[in-house]
Amino acid sequence: MPEVELINIAKRFGKVTASADINLKVADGEYVTILGPSGCGKTTLIRMIAGLIEPSEGKVFIAGKDMTNVPIEERDIGYVFQNIALFPHLTALGNVAFGPIVKDMSEEEVKSVPQRYLEMVKLLDRMGMFPDELSGGEQQKVSLARALASGAKLLLLDEPLSALDARVRMDLRYELRRITKDLGLTVIHVTHDQEEAMTVSDRIVLMRNGRIVESNTPEALYLSPQNLFTANFIGETNLLEGVVKEVLPDRSLVELRDGTVVEAKPSKFRRGDAVVLSIRPERVHPANEGLNSVIIKITYMGTYIRITVESDSEDTMLFDVSTSEDRVYSVGDRVNLIWSKRSGILYPRPPEGVEEAIKLE
Repeated sequence: MPEVELINIAKRFGKVTASADINLKVADGEYVTILGPSGCGKTTLIRMIAGLIEPSEGKVFIAGKDMTNVPIEERDIGYVFQNIALFPHLTALGNVAFGPIVKDMSEEEVKSVPQRYLEMVKLLDRMGMFPDELSGGEQQKVSLARALASGAKLLLLDEPLSALDARVRMDLRYELRRITKDLGLTVIHVTHDQEEAMTVSDRIVLMRNGRIVESNTPEALYLSPQNLFTANFIGETNLLEGVVKEVLPDRSLVELRDGTVVEAKPSKFRRGDAVVLSIRPERVHPANEGLNSVIIKITYMGTYIRITVESDSEDTMLFDVSTSEDRVYSVGDRVNLIWSKRSGILYPRPPEGVEEAIKLE
């Protein structure tokens, strides 16, 4: 199986830098998702891996070989595009058979391989249908089967689910991971959808402004993000500005702008340091004492209720309560909010300001 390594990759389009200082290694059989907001350079990056565009600087290695200037057809990869790209004049079976035919497989393989992969994506009963007779989800499954039937061990997925309905996306992302893991493929998957990335990935590479911000497992990026942008982009979080009051062995004490002192995880900050405190909404709870706030919005989310409050220091916060909870909340109610010291992560207050540090573009 192929390992992929990018060394000092950069791509410029005139005066615009789409990617810069990219160093990344994807292990054999690893499912890596490149995640980030629109325009962050993730599609440019996967196209350089594929050979659709050449980097301005740096090297692309696949299976230990320098592929930087090698055309896409010689890289032995499977590629699934964002916009469904099937041959309209061929049936589902004909589309999937295209790779085996081009690769000059035996007549027996040209018959058996496409049917095997159509069965894998659960579309064998649709093999005689043309693309315009299939739903969007079925067409993308055919695109996946076509990429797999080429026999490539490296699969590149460029926003493969973005054009599909929400329910179809949810079903197909589980199929993507199941099939690729069963086949032992190395996968690089580009998306702007955080939930999609969290669901399918062994590892997420988060990008912003053409550079890698952070790379780790989905769990680590959610529970212990090392960067303020990551904390805000992966999932949702409350960001509160304050000053370190005291650092103890088991917790840090932070004084917020309204004078309330709250707890956070132990840190390397010192007394008087300006910090930003990050707390996930599901970790915040109403109590008899705590950060004094007023409810300004209530949103029903199904299994939980999302409540938006404004604190006395004019910070806006979110917290979640189960729909099975007995207490009834109303806009205008005052609530005190608390969270455990294990829930709050501290970051240095960025000199450019919090809004600038977390903005998407």
